Amino acid sequence: MNTTSTHDTEIVVDAEVPMVRIIREFDASPAKSSEPTSTPSSSSSGTGPAPPRCASSTTTAAPAGHTATCTRRRTASRPASTAAVHEVRPDELIVQTFCFEGMPDGVALEKLLFEDLGDGRTRLTATSLIDSFADRDAFVASGMEVGVREGYEGLDDLRAG
Repeated sequence: MNTTSTHDTEIVVDAEVPMVRIIREFDASPAKSSEPTSTPSSSSSGTGPAPPRCASSTTTAAPAGHTATCTRRRTASRPASTAAVHEVRPDELIVQTFCFEGMPDGVALEKLLFEDLGDGRTRLTATSLIDSFADRDAFVASGMEVGVREGYEGLDDLRAG
């Protein structure tokens, strides 16, 4: 895979709260950085491990009151998951929940914050609050960091065209 960025992805596991925070900078504006997570054409190629990504999407993420779901296919290395988007503030914030197949009670709340750093650069801070330490630890132990890094590298490639 050719990537156009050398930005590191920082993954922080909170010791006090069942939370994971992921921080990554992109060489793109907040509008370009948030687009792949909120449009149907790119939701199938957005974040997450290398293909396949979303198997289906019922609608696109949209501001206040619109809900979208994305079902990610099961692969040998990860279970399927479903996400529901609850709030979108274009170029600024996305709030969503997600859960993995086989763990319907293990819903996580995720907030994606897009911070304009100027000069066409953005810092994305994704904070996932998971319902228990056990589920959070299983999430981290599942190899999620590989999928996160591959997904962000894929976003770099999408932007580079």
